[in-house]
Amino acid sequence: MADFFEFEADFVDSLRCIPMQVRCKLDTCGIKLKLSDWNQMTTAERQALVELPCTTETEIQSYRKYIEQLILQRTGIVVGKLPIEAHPAWLDSDTIPPTVQEKAQEIGVVLTQQQWAYLTPLQRFALIKLSRPGHENKNFSRAIAEFHLL
Repeated sequence: MADFFEFEADFVDSLRCIPMQVRCKLDTCGIKLKLSDWNQMTTAERQALVELPCTTETEIQSYRKYIEQLILQRTGIVVGKLPIEAHPAWLDSDTIPPTVQEKAQEIGVVLTQQQWAYLTPLQRFALIKLSRPGHENKNFSRAIAEFHLL
């Protein structure tokens, strides 16, 4: 069973937006998927992207190949690529990225290293994505509350 965050509740039933767990898999396999590409997929295809594993090197390659073929089939366009981080920040439980700490401070929260370490990699991924500059961050404070960081 796929785990969704509470702050995603308004769209997970229909999967009209790309959930964090899929966004994490996309970053892991180096795929830049636009919302318009996501919306070209059937609900079953979106659900498959939620459920397919993307942890081992073999799974990552299979996931990437599946998306590449799917997007080409649906849109006729080659999917965009992202650089794959050798040491993704969401897997580093020792270091809080400055963007996350700054965004937290904007809403009156100071994260400790202990709190950061306690989070799951997917929770850390979500906070990193939700704290990016120039990105709509309306769910950041909801995620902070959901992850019991207040």
